[in-house]
Amino acid sequence: MKVLKVSEILEKDFIIDIKSSDKEGALKELIEVICKSDKVEDCQSFSKAIFAREKLMSTGIGYGIAIPHVRLKSVKDFVIALGRKPEGVKYESIDDKPVQLIFMIGASDTQDKEYIKLLSRLVLRLKNKEFVNKILQAKDSQEVYEIIKRTK
Repeated sequence: MKVLKVSEILEKDFIIDIKSSDKEGALKELIEVICKSDKVEDCQSFSKAIFAREKLMSTGIGYGIAIPHVRLKSVKDFVIALGRKPEGVKYESIDDKPVQLIFMIGASDTQDKEYIKLLSRLVLRLKNKEFVNKILQAKDSQEVYEIIKRTK
């Protein structure tokens, strides 16, 4: 089984600068982006699943990063949106710090192993502070996209 990379899934148009300063608003902005994908057949169920997942447990993993993620029958294949807000979003993270990067991931309910591998690979990549800082300091979504594409 091939291990997928974020750079193989993330599209340039799915990288945004978040306007909201709160978790709900930021999630809604990213859901709107993800729902532009033809890989998501039911936007309403995707949105409900993201918020239900957050209610269960925050996806703010600390260090200014959140990775809201769901697997659903109505998602045909992996889709990722990236939102950034250098000044941070109030997110209820495990370290109580604001979130600066949000990687939202949708996957099919049949993509179990690939899903786990993609998440673990992303978390590993985000432990690299230099990588995270480059994304935060990039001038626009094109530059963010290029940084992610260059990363092994």
